[in-house]
Amino acid sequence: MSDLGNRPDLDLDALRRSVADGGTHSDGPAAHVELNPFAKQIADQFRDNNYSPTMLIGQFRLFELASLLAIGLFACYMQPVPADSHFLTRFVVTAVGATLTVLFLQLADTYLIPSIRAARRNAKRVLAAWAIGFVLTYMGVSVAEGVLYPPSAAAIWFACGAAFLLAERLLTAYAIRHWARNGVMERRAVIVGGGEPAKQFIRALEQQPDNDIRICGIFDDRGSDRSPSVVAGYPKLGTFAELIEFARLARIDMLIIALPASAEARILQLLRKLWVLPLDIRLAAHANRLRFRPRSYSHVGSVPMFDIFDKPIRDWDSVAKRAFDIVFTVIAITLLWPIMLGAAIAVKTTSKGPILFRQNRHGFNNETIKVLKFRSMYTNMSDQTAVKAVTKGDPRVTPVGRFLRKSSIDELPQLFNVLKGELSLVGPRPHAVHAQTGERKYVDVIESYFARHRVKPGVTGWAQIKGLRGELDSDEKIRARTQHDLDYIENWSLFFDLKILFLTPISLFNTDNAY
Repeated sequence: MSDLGNRPDLDLDALRRSVADGGTHSDGPAAHVELNPFAKQIADQFRDNNYSPTMLIGQFRLFELASLLAIGLFACYMQPVPADSHFLTRFVVTAVGATLTVLFLQLADTYLIPSIRAARRNAKRVLAAWAIGFVLTYMGVSVAEGVLYPPSAAAIWFACGAAFLLAERLLTAYAIRHWARNGVMERRAVIVGGGEPAKQFIRALEQQPDNDIRICGIFDDRGSDRSPSVVAGYPKLGTFAELIEFARLARIDMLIIALPASAEARILQLLRKLWVLPLDIRLAAHANRLRFRPRSYSHVGSVPMFDIFDKPIRDWDSVAKRAFDIVFTVIAITLLWPIMLGAAIAVKTTSKGPILFRQNRHGFNNETIKVLKFRSMYTNMSDQTAVKAVTKGDPRVTPVGRFLRKSSIDELPQLFNVLKGELSLVGPRPHAVHAQTGERKYVDVIESYFARHRVKPGVTGWAQIKGLRGELDSDEKIRARTQHDLDYIENWSLFFDLKILFLTPISLFNTDNAY
């Protein structure tokens, strides 16, 4: 990043790789920092999830598609149609018309939050899109198949569709303004850096009529002589170390680094600390005279920002992944319940103690979750903290437990963690909160370790498929597993999840490190 000020065509992908690669060797342990009372109070105010504008737009688009389809079918039902006109044919024609309309509405930029909020101003574009979609559908069907819709039915569909689009968008515009006032639909952000660049950036944001960013506070390491306690009306909540804890407690969407581009070393140092968080990370660019490639920018109104890191598996991707988890988990439980029942009976009848073992592990965003397993150790020797890893021939493991661990049957109760939403079927394997290799915790070995927690952990994962399962007894093993987990996050897709899921049974034959 040393040539940041000299290259107008800077490749931000190279910057991201530099940040990630810089985290493979730790400069020291990442100490836990307690938030000051004021920052903790602010974090408590933002614990609840907000509503993603991207999700709203997607649902709004689907609602209009379904509604136009329903109106068209209702028009057919209300008016007589040719006797030889089948319902399926009319359904397909109506669906085509609704789909074309939604497509033209998309091309007319009416599926943007500012456009939906300005419903009256965009009414002509909405009606034009509906008219074009309707006319093209009606004319095409009339030429190809004859008149499936009599003129009366077509007129009802067109009139009702137009009235619906206008009325529904006026109501939605009112709802969006109401949600914006109440903070339901916003992007929550914290500013990193509390000097003059931060003040200029905040003032520029406040002047944007379509600003959906809510600034929750400012974090800066500098003292009050260089960084005042209040910047442009927003309080300084703490240092950069406290910021990491704040972002884990509050439902923050974005970190905005408001430092001059000339502070290259400081920006890179910050990014190496902050990129492990599951957030969008942006670099304020409003005051820079540099000009980068257009794809490097995002905008709030006319205020530009550099897109450094994006939150992985977000919005509709997260919906698709959750649906994937539920479907395949239900299938797995349906197929594997006899094995789970047999394992439960074996555990209960061969040693004293509960059937299930609950262990605190790291979940999404470094939160603590209780993961279920079939108990594989003698109750009086069980290790809740997992400070001492299970080794080959470990006397703490029961004979039944040894078989369950080698076959990974002990992990099957985690399917219920998936149904609860604490785990995903596929993702980085969750490690015990106090797990360590030798005398060192994993984060002391590899600084980017916590970047694994930017996504929900999984019952199985890419690292396990590649033979990295079982005991982590060396620095090389934890580095290799972390790197595979980061590769998974970077290259995630539903197809990738499906591949890992179906390769998992094959990978279980490798029991070299499973004790």
